[in-house]
Amino acid sequence: MDSFELNKIIASILLVALLIIGIGKISNIIFKTDKLESSAYKVELPDNLTKEINDNKTLDVEEKIDISALMALGDITHGEKVFKKCSACHSIEAGGGNKIGPALYNVVGRNVAAVEDYKYSKALVTYKKKWSFEELNGFLIKPQKWIKGTKMAYAGLRKEKDRASVILYLNKYSDSPKPLP
Repeated sequence: MDSFELNKIIASILLVALLIIGIGKISNIIFKTDKLESSAYKVELPDNLTKEINDNKTLDVEEKIDISALMALGDITHGEKVFKKCSACHSIEAGGGNKIGPALYNVVGRNVAAVEDYKYSKALVTYKKKWSFEELNGFLIKPQKWIKGTKMAYAGLRKEKDRASVILYLNKYSDSPKPLP
């Protein structure tokens, strides 16, 4: 096979590719379709079901957690086991340096974004609260939902016992552990 034959094969492949792209562009011009701005079918719900769904949504926002009951579920040894997931990004020991995340020694009771030599996300810097038992619980459920814009890409701890145990474990690693609620 000489170079002239090879050039014809490559040219025919390119021509087919151009035809396919061209036909697609021309058909988009000829057969213009408008995208729907809303759903084509509206699903009507009975009034009682709509009220029940709306009540459940407000419960999620307004529901206060009894933190003392939650903390009663916790166990420090269980918290140590669960914290192994966290130790990939955070140190817990006194004098432990920052890793991917900030050092967590003395975290319970300190201001959010208070570690001086760590670069926090803008969301955490502007949060202006303290890491109380309630704040830690809410954050550990789903960090990105609790503080929108945080860099922490952790899915969270769904089980109440896991969260309570980790909070107890974090409270243990402090110069002066906070009294339990």
